[in-house]
Amino acid sequence: MKHNSDLTVLKNKVILLISPQPWGSLFISKNHYAVELAKTNVVYYLCPQPIIKTSSQKIDVKSLEGIGNLYIIDHQLFFPFQLKFHFRKLFHFLMFIQTKRILKKINRKIDIVWSFDLGNYFPFAFFSKIPLKIFHPVDEPLNREAIFSAKGADVIFSVTKEILSKYEIYNLPSYFINHGVEASFVKSSNYFNQQDVLQLRVGFSGNLRRKDIDREILLNIINDNPTVQFDCWGDFENRNNLRDSENKSTDDFIEKLLSNKNVHLHGLLNPSQLADAYQQVDAFLICYDVKKDQSKGTNYHKILEFVSTGKIIISNNVSTYQNFPELVQMVNERLNNNLLPTLFKKVIDNISKYNSIELQKKRVAFAAENTYQNQINRIDNHLISLNSISINS
Repeated sequence: MKHNSDLTVLKNKVILLISPQPWGSLFISKNHYAVELAKTNVVYYLCPQPIIKTSSQKIDVKSLEGIGNLYIIDHQLFFPFQLKFHFRKLFHFLMFIQTKRILKKINRKIDIVWSFDLGNYFPFAFFSKIPLKIFHPVDEPLNREAIFSAKGADVIFSVTKEILSKYEIYNLPSYFINHGVEASFVKSSNYFNQQDVLQLRVGFSGNLRRKDIDREILLNIINDNPTVQFDCWGDFENRNNLRDSENKSTDDFIEKLLSNKNVHLHGLLNPSQLADAYQQVDAFLICYDVKKDQSKGTNYHKILEFVSTGKIIISNNVSTYQNFPELVQMVNERLNNNLLPTLFKKVIDNISKYNSIELQKKRVAFAAENTYQNQINRIDNHLISLNSISINS
């Protein structure tokens, strides 16, 4: 995509990036944006406050080995977190003091506050003197606090139009910016003739302990297709920084996956390893229960990673990709996946059609247009066009 690097907002700035998730081995959009932005800016990644009560008042600012200009801020509260649920005004007053302590520890002039925070832990009112305040919700806002989190922002970016519509009350400049894909996924794909494949391999990726996976439908698909190998990447032992359910039903689901001879659980891989592994499969499966899904079936970060391989995706309904059947074959029903096993069988039985060389090239090109760097360029272009925002460029 075209971007005028001579006229830029997002260069040589000090950015405070507020994330609702801690820094960890499993990278999601907030981590990827932090890494990409740090290539031309100084970025401070502010982790969420701990939920546990602690007497410590420690604030750590640490650099990451191998990633220059990116600093992780870990901090502990000097007051009980539970105040948020019982004395909200007092909680925000104390969080304002905590913010002042964090900014003092950084000891640099902040140019941009870039918040992914839907918990309203750090309201933009805390940063009234900072020139540019960006609100970037990439998850579905599910409560009033998530809506209040946009108050005081200068501009909003989000990965779905549905999310943006919920913030129209603020009458702010608002733009759709799709999820990004990490550059290591976009490589010279080995386009191949599907007729040469001896055994079809289907990829499934993500935290396998998530409660919003449509477990019954997924197991039905696996059991109905014993000649297909299902390669699953992602945590199944609850070892990542995005911990999810720890209960008997989840353990039973994992046991059923492990007991299937045509299912291979590969666990967590780093982005480079995952990108290489994705190249080995013939199709990808997404199978979430939209009623439970935190994204409500509007968009998924993993879609672009899958698309980068050139291979077809078979999925539950995803509203952002409704008009992209060449990328994602999805069920029409929004709220149930009863027809997903039939759709899966249809695509697999006609895989040469769905993975034609022409379609593979279109998918790889689409992914290349949506790297995190290109998404940052798109955001930069929007910021340049906003005359109401004054920040030295």
